[in-house]
Amino acid sequence: MTIDDIKSIIATDETRTLELKKTTGELKDGMHSACAFLNTDGGWLIIGVLPKSLKIVGQQVTDSTRQEIANALAGLEPAIDVKVEYIDVPEHPGNQVIAMHFDPWVWGHVPYTCKGRPYFKVESTTKVMPREMYDERLRQSKPQFFAWERQEADGVTITDLDEARIRGAVRLGVESGRLNGTAMTETINTSLQKSGLLNDGKLNNAAVMLFTKKLYGYPQLRLRMARFRGTGKNEFGDNQQAEGNFFDLLDAGMSFLFKHLNLSGKIVGLRRMEQLEIPVEALRETLVNALAHRRYDQPGTSVGIAIYDDRVEIENPGVLPPELTPETIKQPHNSHPYNPLIATFLYKSTFLESWGSGVRRIIDSCADAGVEEPTWHINSNFVWVTFKRPADKSSYTKEGTTTTQKQRDSEKQRGSEKQRGFEKQRGFEKQRGISSEKDTSSTQGTSSEKQKGSKFILKMIEVMNYEYMSVPEIMEKTGRKNRIYFNEKYIKPALKLGIIERKYSDQPFHPYQRYRLTEKAMHLKYSQSSEEQ
Repeated sequence: MTIDDIKSIIATDETRTLELKKTTGELKDGMHSACAFLNTDGGWLIIGVLPKSLKIVGQQVTDSTRQEIANALAGLEPAIDVKVEYIDVPEHPGNQVIAMHFDPWVWGHVPYTCKGRPYFKVESTTKVMPREMYDERLRQSKPQFFAWERQEADGVTITDLDEARIRGAVRLGVESGRLNGTAMTETINTSLQKSGLLNDGKLNNAAVMLFTKKLYGYPQLRLRMARFRGTGKNEFGDNQQAEGNFFDLLDAGMSFLFKHLNLSGKIVGLRRMEQLEIPVEALRETLVNALAHRRYDQPGTSVGIAIYDDRVEIENPGVLPPELTPETIKQPHNSHPYNPLIATFLYKSTFLESWGSGVRRIIDSCADAGVEEPTWHINSNFVWVTFKRPADKSSYTKEGTTTTQKQRDSEKQRGSEKQRGFEKQRGFEKQRGISSEKDTSSTQGTSSEKQKGSKFILKMIEVMNYEYMSVPEIMEKTGRKNRIYFNEKYIKPALKLGIIERKYSDQPFHPYQRYRLTEKAMHLKYSQSSEEQ
């Protein structure tokens, strides 16, 4: 390094990454700045420059000076290897400038301290690091000791977990190739152990978050959902809360979105396709991310879904990694899950993608649907994603016509509970072409068959949602045991009527074929239920 290099470095005066000191008499404050550099974006500590005039004067350097600097650097923990450079000052023979460069902090590393106190940079100012920030960095550096997800669950045993959810998640992992096929035959204990969800045979909080049926002592396993009238929070149209494990909350959140967002139609080829005004894939990915990456060590907070006339917001109590901002998160980036144990399991079961690809998937699905891409926002406690709703608020009703939200709200006030319940079933059946009314041109037997077929379809709608299910899972929920009968009376009619859709649409006999309700069926299912409230 030369004196010209020093002149280039100090040309812009003191900044977030530059600290100037006149002599080593200010070495104590200089080490505070060095610690702050190590905990922020890195930077230069240069001794021998007048901070105000930027005049390079240097100082005499002796063996005692070098020893003083070495002792000062030893006060930084963890220990670091810093190259100290001594540069001659031509204008002041015998004097040298002392320069030290400190690397930036890396997410996941232990925070640095100077004489036991942590410091960080706020613009060009050196500040003592807040306790909350220090604890958070310490937690990230040693998750095996401090992370909420790895702590032993209090008062919850394996019998309190939802075995069906565990088996279903493992099955998805095997089908996707992310888990070995032998996982299908393993015991629940073995599956949990291999996934890191047991600590010495005892459940940890990650297992509770993913699969618990017992909620006592876990207030953070909650989802807030609201439909506001207008663009502010002055008036509720609907206000709900759901409690449960990850899968329960995901189901509840998606149901709420289907209930309150509008359905629109477009022509694809020769077919008319119905889809939500905001792509379901984008909403689902955002909600999964919110549930998976939130701060669970803050029990008084929860993930929230807020639907306004002009937008949808999904928020979670959490933070972005230091290297990401609401702007750069849209660019290619590595994955930095806040709860790596939970995230790893959800990745293996296909509910979450790795390598930071989730944001790109959200943006791409909006682009494919011709919807404006969402925006990310942060404050000290929350991260939230905002989707703009299309200006056209019309949606499909039971009869296939369009109506405004205001008109729908008015219609809710009409009729008795019994009449509304009757209209609910009749309206859904009519919309899907599965009416069970007696047809005067048919025989009594044909009418009976239609009525029975209608009940089959309604039962499938009742037990299914937007998550893919295997035939055995659907059969179990509908109480059926004969696979051939089920296929003929349930699957084929539902496919024909557009009630359900295949996961592998171009491979009807795929060995891992699964089914889910179509977007139109989901919307009708939950918009119908909203009329009862």
